[in-house]
Amino acid sequence: MSIRHGLLALLSQGPRYGYQLRAEFESSTGATWPLNIGQVYSTLARLERDELITRVGADDEGRFVYRITPAGEEDVRAWFATPVVRADRPRDELAIKMALAVTTPGVDVRTVVQTQRAATLRSLQDLTRLKAGAPDDAVEPGEHAWRLVLESMIFRAEAEVRWLDHCEAYMVRVRPVDAPPAAPVAADDAESAEAQR
Repeated sequence: MSIRHGLLALLSQGPRYGYQLRAEFESSTGATWPLNIGQVYSTLARLERDELITRVGADDEGRFVYRITPAGEEDVRAWFATPVVRADRPRDELAIKMALAVTTPGVDVRTVVQTQRAATLRSLQDLTRLKAGAPDDAVEPGEHAWRLVLESMIFRAEAEVRWLDHCEAYMVRVRPVDAPPAAPVAADDAESAEAQR
């Protein structure tokens, strides 16, 4: 998630100070994406530099309060109206790991898959327990936000398990367990094999 747009969305609800933004961001995302207060203040500085927010003074305790500008309102509206494309998301470390596992000699791909599947299933069980403990009749906006984030994480974990099952089935088809991966052929061996033909 874009911290920049997350903070702008919160500021579109009214003026806030840094620690308040951090707490509300974490509450809105069910504390699944904790923010470092330094990230908050560096993002606020960039938003102020870009004239998307303005500092409107300090509260009674001396904390700087920020307000969104009309340009910031337009920016956050455009963000909500624009779909998130796959290229905007961080690299998928698991997909990269699997791609490298199948191309690296000596790596037991099935063990990699099974290890990851076990970890993902444990995570899925934890998330499912959290959901079971959540009230179905949520009334606060924060409860709705937390439920949506939690369900997103459950769906992603379920999809990851399905993809890992697919990876394992695919590898069994293309590289049966009984047949170890072919060893790389040295250039000299390839030339002598060609000469014998």
